[in-house]
Amino acid sequence: MAVTVETLDKLERKMTLTLPVTAIQSEVDSRLKKLARTVKMDGFRPGKVPMSVVAQRYGYSVQFEVMNDKVGEAFAAAANEAKLRVAGQPKITEKEGAPAGELTFDAVFEVYPEVKIGELADAEVEKTSTEVTDAAIDRTLDILRKQRRTFAQKPADAPAADADRVTVDFEGKIDGEPFEGGKAEDFQFMVGEGQMLKEFEQAVRGMKSGESKTFPLAFPEDYHGKDVAGKTADFMVTVKKIEAANLPEVNEAFAKSLGITDATVDGLRADIRKNLEREVKFRLLAKNKQAAMDALVAKSELDLPQAIVKNEIDRLVEGARADLKQRGIKDADKAPIPDEVFRPQAERRVRLGLVVAELVKAHDLAAKPDQIKTHIEELAASYERPADVVRWYYGDNKRMAEVEAIVIENNVTDFILSKAKTVEKQVDFDELMGQQG
Repeated sequence: MAVTVETLDKLERKMTLTLPVTAIQSEVDSRLKKLARTVKMDGFRPGKVPMSVVAQRYGYSVQFEVMNDKVGEAFAAAANEAKLRVAGQPKITEKEGAPAGELTFDAVFEVYPEVKIGELADAEVEKTSTEVTDAAIDRTLDILRKQRRTFAQKPADAPAADADRVTVDFEGKIDGEPFEGGKAEDFQFMVGEGQMLKEFEQAVRGMKSGESKTFPLAFPEDYHGKDVAGKTADFMVTVKKIEAANLPEVNEAFAKSLGITDATVDGLRADIRKNLEREVKFRLLAKNKQAAMDALVAKSELDLPQAIVKNEIDRLVEGARADLKQRGIKDADKAPIPDEVFRPQAERRVRLGLVVAELVKAHDLAAKPDQIKTHIEELAASYERPADVVRWYYGDNKRMAEVEAIVIENNVTDFILSKAKTVEKQVDFDELMGQQG
Protein backbone atom coordinates (compact mmCIF):
# COMPACT_ATOMS: atom_id res chain seq x y z
CA MET A 1 0.00 0.00 0.00
CA ALA A 2 1.52 3.30 -1.12
CA VAL A 3 0.80 6.28 1.14
CA THR A 4 1.40 9.98 0.61
CA VAL A 5 0.54 12.82 3.00
CA GLU A 6 0.00 16.39 1.86
CA THR A 7 -0.40 19.50 4.04
CA LEU A 8 -3.41 21.54 2.91
CA ASP A 9 -3.63 24.04 5.77
CA LYS A 10 -2.33 24.58 9.30
CA LEU A 11 -3.97 21.42 10.62
CA GLU A 12 -5.57 19.97 7.48
CA ARG A 13 -3.90 17.06 5.73
CA LYS A 14 -4.67 14.87 2.72
CA MET A 15 -3.65 11.26 2.53
CA THR A 16 -3.87 9.13 -0.60
CA LEU A 17 -4.68 5.46 -0.03
CA THR A 18 -4.31 2.75 -2.63
CA LEU A 19 -5.91 -0.68 -2.13
CA PRO A 20 -5.80 -3.76 -4.39
CA VAL A 21 -9.18 -4.77 -5.78
CA THR A 22 -8.34 -8.41 -5.01
CA ALA A 23 -8.16 -7.68 -1.28
CA ILE A 24 -11.63 -6.09 -1.38
CA GLN A 25 -13.17 -8.87 -3.46
CA SER A 26 -11.60 -11.60 -1.34
CA GLU A 27 -13.15 -10.16 1.82
CA VAL A 28 -16.52 -9.68 0.09
CA ASP A 29 -16.52 -13.34 -1.03
CA SER A 30 -15.57 -14.47 2.49
CA ARG A 31 -18.40 -12.52 4.11
CA LEU A 32 -20.96 -13.65 1.55
CA LYS A 33 -20.01 -17.31 2.14
CA LYS A 34 -20.36 -16.81 5.89
CA LEU A 35 -23.72 -15.10 5.36
CA ALA A 36 -24.93 -17.91 3.10
CA ARG A 37 -24.60 -20.39 5.99
CA THR A 38 -27.26 -18.64 8.07
CA VAL A 39 -29.36 -16.52 5.69
CA LYS A 40 -33.07 -17.37 5.36
CA MET A 41 -34.98 -16.93 2.10
CA ASP A 42 -38.37 -18.11 0.96
CA GLY A 43 -38.14 -21.33 -1.03
CA PHE A 44 -34.78 -22.41 0.41
CA ARG A 45 -33.75 -24.28 3.52
CA PRO A 46 -31.42 -22.38 5.90
CA GLY A 47 -27.85 -22.70 4.67
CA LYS A 48 -28.91 -23.98 1.25
CA VAL A 49 -29.39 -20.65 -0.54
CA PRO A 50 -27.22 -20.60 -3.73
CA MET A 51 -24.27 -18.20 -3.59
CA SER A 52 -25.48 -16.47 -6.76
CA VAL A 53 -28.78 -15.62 -5.02
CA VAL A 54 -27.02 -14.47 -1.83
CA ALA A 55 -24.66 -12.30 -3.88
CA GLN A 56 -27.55 -10.79 -5.83
CA ARG A 57 -29.49 -9.94 -2.65
CA TYR A 58 -26.67 -8.87 -0.32
CA GLY A 59 -23.69 -8.21 -2.58
CA TYR A 60 -24.04 -4.40 -2.68
CA SER A 61 -24.43 -3.94 1.09
CA VAL A 62 -21.56 -6.33 1.85
CA GLN A 63 -19.37 -4.58 -0.73
CA PHE A 64 -20.16 -1.24 0.95
CA GLU A 65 -19.31 -2.59 4.42
CA VAL A 66 -16.04 -4.14 3.25
CA MET A 67 -14.98 -0.95 1.45
CA ASN A 68 -15.64 1.10 4.60
CA ASP A 69 -13.80 -1.38 6.81
CA LYS A 70 -10.80 -1.79 4.53
CA VAL A 71 -10.38 1.91 3.84
CA GLY A 72 -10.77 2.65 7.55
CA GLU A 73 -8.15 0.04 8.43
CA ALA A 74 -5.80 1.36 5.77
CA PHE A 75 -6.24 4.92 6.99
CA ALA A 76 -5.62 3.96 10.62
CA ALA A 77 -2.52 1.96 9.71
CA ALA A 78 -1.14 4.76 7.54
CA ALA A 79 -1.83 7.44 10.16
CA ASN A 80 -0.16 5.29 12.81
CA GLU A 81 2.86 4.67 10.57
CA ALA A 82 3.17 8.41 9.90
CA LYS A 83 2.70 9.09 13.65
CA LEU A 84 -0.22 11.42 13.01
CA ARG A 85 -2.67 12.33 15.81
CA VAL A 86 -5.90 12.52 13.83
CA ALA A 87 -8.56 14.93 15.11
CA GLY A 88 -12.09 13.85 14.25
CA GLN A 89 -13.21 11.64 11.40
CA PRO A 90 -11.56 11.85 7.95
CA LYS A 91 -13.57 12.69 4.83
CA ILE A 92 -12.81 9.90 2.38
CA THR A 93 -13.66 10.03 -1.33
CA GLU A 94 -12.80 7.59 -4.11
CA LYS A 95 -10.58 8.92 -6.89
CA GLU A 96 -11.16 8.23 -10.56
CA GLY A 97 -8.49 6.99 -12.94
CA ALA A 98 -6.85 4.48 -10.61
CA PRO A 99 -4.55 1.89 -12.25
CA ALA A 100 -6.10 -1.43 -13.24
CA GLY A 101 -6.61 -3.71 -10.28
CA GLU A 102 -6.42 -0.90 -7.73
CA LEU A 103 -8.76 1.46 -5.89
CA THR A 104 -7.49 4.89 -4.83
CA PHE A 105 -8.98 7.15 -2.16
CA ASP A 106 -8.30 10.64 -0.86
CA ALA A 107 -8.66 11.06 2.91
CA VAL A 108 -8.85 14.69 4.08
CA PHE A 109 -8.55 15.16 7.83
CA GLU A 110 -7.17 17.34 10.59
CA VAL A 111 -4.42 16.63 13.09
CA TYR A 112 -4.16 17.79 16.67
CA PRO A 113 -2.24 21.04 17.01
CA GLU A 114 1.02 21.79 18.73
CA VAL A 115 0.14 23.53 22.00
CA LYS A 116 2.49 26.23 23.21
CA ILE A 117 2.02 27.38 26.81
CA GLY A 118 3.76 30.60 27.77
CA GLU A 119 5.41 31.46 31.07
CA LEU A 120 2.74 31.12 33.74
CA ALA A 121 4.86 33.12 36.17
CA ASP A 122 3.97 36.20 34.11
CA ALA A 123 0.23 35.55 34.44
CA GLU A 124 -1.90 37.37 37.02
CA VAL A 125 -4.79 35.49 38.61
CA GLU A 126 -7.40 36.89 40.98
CA LYS A 127 -7.83 34.43 43.85
CA THR A 128 -11.09 34.83 45.71
CA SER A 129 -11.71 34.04 49.35
CA THR A 130 -14.57 34.59 51.80
CA GLU A 131 -15.49 33.88 55.39
CA VAL A 132 -18.51 32.15 56.89
CA THR A 133 -19.64 34.73 59.44
CA ASP A 134 -22.20 34.57 62.24
CA ALA A 135 -24.41 36.79 60.07
CA ALA A 136 -24.32 34.13 57.32
CA ILE A 137 -25.36 31.49 59.84
CA ASP A 138 -28.19 33.74 61.07
CA ARG A 139 -29.34 34.21 57.48
CA THR A 140 -29.39 30.46 56.90
CA LEU A 141 -31.34 29.99 60.13
CA ASP A 142 -33.93 32.50 58.86
CA ILE A 143 -34.25 30.53 55.63
CA LEU A 144 -34.74 27.28 57.57
CA ARG A 145 -37.36 28.96 59.76
CA LYS A 146 -39.23 30.30 56.72
CA GLN A 147 -39.27 26.81 55.20
CA ARG A 148 -41.09 25.60 58.32
CA ARG A 149 -43.35 28.57 58.99
CA THR A 150 -47.06 28.23 59.69
CA PHE A 151 -49.84 30.68 58.85
CA ALA A 152 -52.81 32.07 60.76
CA GLN A 153 -55.57 34.19 59.26
CA LYS A 154 -55.41 37.85 60.25
CA PRO A 155 -58.45 39.84 61.43
CA ALA A 156 -60.60 41.32 58.65
CA ASP A 157 -59.48 44.87 59.43
CA ALA A 158 -55.75 44.03 59.42
CA PRO A 159 -53.93 45.27 56.29
CA ALA A 160 -51.59 43.11 54.23
CA ALA A 161 -47.95 43.66 55.17
CA ASP A 162 -44.56 42.22 54.26
CA ALA A 163 -44.17 38.53 55.22
CA ASP A 164 -47.94 37.96 55.01
CA ARG A 165 -49.41 35.36 52.69
CA VAL A 166 -52.30 36.76 50.66
CA THR A 167 -54.92 34.99 48.58
CA VAL A 168 -56.24 37.11 45.72
CA ASP A 169 -58.29 37.11 42.54
CA PHE A 170 -56.95 39.28 39.74
CA GLU A 171 -57.50 40.12 36.10
CA GLY A 172 -55.36 42.24 33.82
CA LYS A 173 -56.22 43.88 30.49
CA ILE A 174 -54.14 45.64 27.87
CA ASP A 175 -56.05 48.25 25.85
CA GLY A 176 -59.22 46.82 27.33
CA GLU A 177 -58.50 43.28 26.17
CA PRO A 178 -57.67 40.29 28.44
CA PHE A 179 -54.37 38.50 27.77
CA GLU A 180 -53.08 34.99 28.40
CA GLY A 181 -51.88 34.47 31.96
CA GLY A 182 -53.42 37.75 33.11
CA LYS A 183 -56.22 36.23 35.19
CA ALA A 184 -56.27 33.98 38.26
CA GLU A 185 -58.50 33.04 41.17
CA ASP A 186 -57.43 32.07 44.71
CA PHE A 187 -53.85 32.92 43.83
CA GLN A 188 -51.43 32.93 46.78
CA PHE A 189 -48.13 34.75 47.20
CA MET A 190 -45.92 36.12 49.95
CA VAL A 191 -45.86 39.90 50.21
CA GLY A 192 -42.39 41.41 50.08
CA GLU A 193 -40.53 38.32 48.83
CA GLY A 194 -40.33 39.28 45.17
CA GLN A 195 -42.68 36.60 43.91
CA MET A 196 -44.71 39.21 42.01
CA LEU A 197 -43.72 42.31 40.07
CA LYS A 198 -43.01 45.35 42.24
CA GLU A 199 -46.13 47.30 41.19
CA PHE A 200 -48.35 44.31 42.00
CA GLU A 201 -46.90 43.97 45.50
CA GLN A 202 -47.18 47.70 46.11
CA ALA A 203 -50.86 47.62 45.14
CA VAL A 204 -51.69 44.73 47.49
CA ARG A 205 -49.59 45.98 50.42
CA GLY A 206 -51.96 47.77 52.83
CA MET A 207 -55.16 46.29 51.39
CA LYS A 208 -57.62 44.49 53.69
CA SER A 209 -59.64 41.31 53.17
CA GLY A 210 -62.60 41.93 50.87
CA GLU A 211 -61.11 45.04 49.30
CA SER A 212 -60.62 45.51 45.56
CA LYS A 213 -58.34 47.87 43.69
CA THR A 214 -57.52 48.80 40.11
CA PHE A 215 -53.97 49.81 39.25
CA PRO A 216 -51.63 50.09 36.24
CA LEU A 217 -48.69 47.68 35.86
CA ALA A 218 -45.85 48.24 33.38
CA PHE A 219 -44.26 44.96 32.29
CA PRO A 220 -40.46 45.19 31.92
CA GLU A 221 -38.98 45.15 28.42
CA ASP A 222 -37.20 41.88 29.24
CA TYR A 223 -40.27 40.21 30.78
CA HIS A 224 -40.40 36.47 30.03
CA GLY A 225 -43.87 36.79 28.50
CA LYS A 226 -43.00 38.29 25.10
CA ASP A 227 -46.65 39.15 24.28
CA VAL A 228 -46.83 41.59 27.19
CA ALA A 229 -43.18 42.64 27.59
CA GLY A 230 -42.82 46.43 27.53
CA LYS A 231 -46.59 46.98 27.67
CA THR A 232 -48.76 48.48 30.42
CA ALA A 233 -51.77 46.57 31.74
CA ASP A 234 -54.66 47.64 33.95
CA PHE A 235 -55.21 45.15 36.77
CA MET A 236 -58.09 44.64 39.13
CA VAL A 237 -57.17 42.72 42.28
CA THR A 238 -59.43 41.52 45.10
CA VAL A 239 -57.90 40.38 48.39
CA LYS A 240 -59.79 37.34 49.72
CA LYS A 241 -57.60 36.29 52.64
CA ILE A 242 -54.56 37.56 54.54
CA GLU A 243 -52.48 35.21 56.69
CA ALA A 244 -49.69 36.16 59.07
CA ALA A 245 -46.60 33.98 59.11
CA ASN A 246 -45.48 32.38 62.37
CA LEU A 247 -41.80 31.43 62.43
CA PRO A 248 -40.62 28.65 64.76
CA GLU A 249 -38.27 29.65 67.57
CA VAL A 250 -34.64 28.64 67.32
CA ASN A 251 -34.44 26.17 70.19
CA GLU A 252 -33.66 22.53 70.89
CA ALA A 253 -37.00 21.40 69.48
CA PHE A 254 -36.25 23.20 66.23
CA ALA A 255 -32.78 21.64 66.06
CA LYS A 256 -34.26 18.20 66.70
CA SER A 257 -36.85 18.70 63.92
CA LEU A 258 -33.96 19.25 61.51
CA GLY A 259 -32.35 15.94 62.45
CA ILE A 260 -29.28 17.52 64.08
CA THR A 261 -27.28 14.93 66.05
CA ASP A 262 -26.36 17.47 68.74
CA ALA A 263 -29.92 18.81 69.11
CA THR A 264 -28.94 22.09 70.75
CA VAL A 265 -28.84 25.63 69.43
CA ASP A 266 -25.04 25.54 69.47
CA GLY A 267 -25.08 22.15 67.75
CA LEU A 268 -27.44 23.51 65.10
CA ARG A 269 -25.26 26.53 64.42
CA ALA A 270 -22.14 24.33 64.26
CA ASP A 271 -23.86 22.03 61.75
CA ILE A 272 -24.90 25.01 59.61
CA ARG A 273 -21.36 26.41 59.71
CA LYS A 274 -19.95 23.05 58.62
CA ASN A 275 -22.35 22.81 55.68
CA LEU A 276 -21.78 26.42 54.64
CA GLU A 277 -18.00 26.02 54.79
CA ARG A 278 -18.27 22.93 52.58
CA GLU A 279 -20.43 24.81 50.05
CA VAL A 280 -18.13 27.85 50.19
CA LYS A 281 -15.15 25.62 49.50
CA PHE A 282 -16.71 24.21 46.33
CA ARG A 283 -17.87 27.63 45.11
CA LEU A 284 -14.49 29.23 45.73
CA LEU A 285 -12.83 26.34 43.96
CA ALA A 286 -15.12 26.81 40.94
CA LYS A 287 -14.55 30.58 40.88
CA ASN A 288 -10.77 30.33 41.27
CA LYS A 289 -10.66 27.49 38.75
CA GLN A 290 -12.36 29.72 36.19
CA ALA A 291 -9.84 32.51 36.82
CA ALA A 292 -6.91 30.08 36.57
CA MET A 293 -8.22 28.54 33.36
CA ASP A 294 -8.73 31.98 31.84
CA ALA A 295 -5.10 32.81 32.62
CA LEU A 296 -3.94 29.50 31.14
CA VAL A 297 -5.84 30.03 27.89
CA ALA A 298 -4.52 33.60 27.64
CA LYS A 299 -0.95 32.26 27.88
CA SER A 300 -1.48 29.55 25.26
CA GLU A 301 -1.07 29.44 21.49
CA LEU A 302 -2.69 26.79 19.30
CA ASP A 303 -4.80 26.28 16.20
CA LEU A 304 -8.21 24.71 16.71
CA PRO A 305 -9.17 21.51 14.83
CA GLN A 306 -12.51 22.47 13.28
CA ALA A 307 -13.66 18.84 13.28
CA ILE A 308 -13.42 18.77 17.08
CA VAL A 309 -15.12 22.18 17.33
CA LYS A 310 -17.98 20.88 15.14
CA ASN A 311 -18.35 17.80 17.35
CA GLU A 312 -18.60 20.06 20.40
CA ILE A 313 -21.13 22.31 18.68
CA ASP A 314 -23.23 19.25 17.80
CA ARG A 315 -23.08 18.13 21.42
CA LEU A 316 -24.18 21.55 22.69
CA VAL A 317 -27.01 21.73 20.14
CA GLU A 318 -28.18 18.26 21.17
CA GLY A 319 -28.13 19.35 24.81
CA ALA A 320 -30.12 22.50 23.99
CA ARG A 321 -32.76 20.50 22.14
CA ALA A 322 -33.00 18.04 25.04
CA ASP A 323 -33.52 20.99 27.41
CA LEU A 324 -36.25 22.42 25.17
CA LYS A 325 -37.94 19.02 25.02
CA GLN A 326 -37.84 18.71 28.81
CA ARG A 327 -39.58 22.09 29.03
CA GLY A 328 -42.38 20.75 26.86
CA ILE A 329 -41.49 22.61 23.65
CA LYS A 330 -43.19 20.94 20.68
CA ASP A 331 -40.89 19.45 18.02
CA ALA A 332 -37.85 20.48 20.08
CA ASP A 333 -35.71 17.87 18.32
CA LYS A 334 -36.36 19.68 15.02
CA ALA A 335 -35.76 23.19 16.31
CA PRO A 336 -33.39 25.08 13.97
CA ILE A 337 -30.33 26.05 16.01
CA PRO A 338 -27.53 27.61 13.92
CA ASP A 339 -24.01 26.41 14.67
CA GLU A 340 -22.88 30.00 15.23
CA VAL A 341 -25.01 30.21 18.39
CA PHE A 342 -22.69 27.79 20.17
CA ARG A 343 -19.45 28.35 18.25
CA PRO A 344 -17.77 30.70 20.79
CA GLN A 345 -18.61 28.35 23.65
CA ALA A 346 -17.50 25.29 21.69
CA GLU A 347 -14.23 26.90 20.62
CA ARG A 348 -13.42 27.87 24.20
CA ARG A 349 -14.15 24.35 25.46
CA VAL A 350 -12.00 22.74 22.78
CA ARG A 351 -9.17 25.23 23.32
CA LEU A 352 -9.27 24.73 27.09
CA GLY A 353 -9.44 20.95 26.77
CA LEU A 354 -6.37 20.82 24.53
CA VAL A 355 -4.38 23.21 26.71
CA VAL A 356 -5.28 21.41 29.94
CA ALA A 357 -4.35 18.04 28.39
CA GLU A 358 -0.96 19.44 27.41
CA LEU A 359 -0.32 20.83 30.91
CA VAL A 360 -1.40 17.56 32.57
CA LYS A 361 0.93 15.58 30.32
CA ALA A 362 3.88 17.96 30.76
CA HIS A 363 3.68 18.17 34.57
CA ASP A 364 2.15 14.83 35.61
CA LEU A 365 -1.09 16.33 36.92
CA ALA A 366 -3.25 13.24 36.37
CA ALA A 367 -5.71 12.33 39.13
CA LYS A 368 -4.32 9.98 41.77
CA PRO A 369 -6.58 7.29 43.33
CA ASP A 370 -6.34 8.90 46.79
CA GLN A 371 -7.36 12.29 45.33
CA ILE A 372 -10.40 10.73 43.68
CA LYS A 373 -11.32 8.96 46.93
CA THR A 374 -11.00 12.17 48.95
CA HIS A 375 -13.13 14.14 46.48
CA ILE A 376 -15.91 11.54 46.48
CA GLU A 377 -15.92 11.45 50.29
CA GLU A 378 -16.25 15.25 50.39
CA LEU A 379 -19.18 15.11 47.99
CA ALA A 380 -20.83 12.35 50.03
CA ALA A 381 -20.34 14.11 53.38
CA SER A 382 -23.38 16.37 52.89
CA TYR A 383 -25.75 13.39 52.53
CA GLU A 384 -27.51 11.47 55.27
CA ARG A 385 -25.87 8.16 54.29
CA PRO A 386 -22.40 9.03 52.95
CA ALA A 387 -21.31 5.40 52.55
CA ASP A 388 -24.18 4.75 50.12
CA VAL A 389 -23.19 7.79 48.05
CA VAL A 390 -19.57 6.62 47.91
CA ARG A 391 -20.70 3.19 46.65
CA TRP A 392 -22.96 4.92 44.12
CA TYR A 393 -19.96 6.74 42.61
CA TYR A 394 -17.67 3.71 42.59
CA GLY A 395 -20.40 1.58 41.03
CA ASP A 396 -20.46 3.47 37.73
CA ASN A 397 -17.50 4.06 35.39
CA LYS A 398 -19.10 7.14 33.86
CA ARG A 399 -19.55 8.82 37.24
CA MET A 400 -15.98 7.92 38.19
CA ALA A 401 -14.71 9.42 34.93
CA GLU A 402 -16.56 12.65 35.74
CA VAL A 403 -14.98 12.78 39.20
CA GLU A 404 -11.54 12.07 37.71
CA ALA A 405 -12.00 14.98 35.27
CA ILE A 406 -12.88 17.32 38.14
CA VAL A 407 -9.84 16.23 40.16
CA ILE A 408 -7.59 16.79 37.16
CA GLU A 409 -9.02 20.30 36.76
CA ASN A 410 -8.36 20.91 40.46
CA ASN A 411 -4.75 19.74 40.03
CA VAL A 412 -4.32 22.07 37.05
CA THR A 413 -5.83 24.96 39.02
CA ASP A 414 -3.48 24.38 41.96
CA PHE A 415 -0.51 24.19 39.58
CA ILE A 416 -1.43 27.46 37.86
CA LEU A 417 -2.01 29.26 41.16
CA SER A 418 1.35 28.02 42.42
CA LYS A 419 3.14 29.51 39.40
CA ALA A 420 1.16 32.66 38.61
CA LYS A 421 1.04 36.00 40.40
CA THR A 422 -2.06 35.77 42.58
CA VAL A 423 -4.05 38.79 43.67
CA GLU A 424 -6.10 38.02 46.78
CA LYS A 425 -9.68 39.28 46.73
CA GLN A 426 -12.04 39.01 49.68
CA VAL A 427 -15.69 38.79 48.59
CA ASP A 428 -18.84 39.06 50.63
CA PHE A 429 -20.43 35.75 51.59
CA ASP A 430 -23.80 36.69 50.06
CA GLU A 431 -22.15 37.72 46.81
CA LEU A 432 -20.40 34.37 46.54
CA MET A 433 -23.52 32.40 47.36
CA GLY A 434 -25.65 34.43 44.98
CA GLN A 435 -28.10 35.43 47.69
CA GLN A 436 -30.08 38.63 47.55
CA GLY A 437 -30.86 40.86 50.47
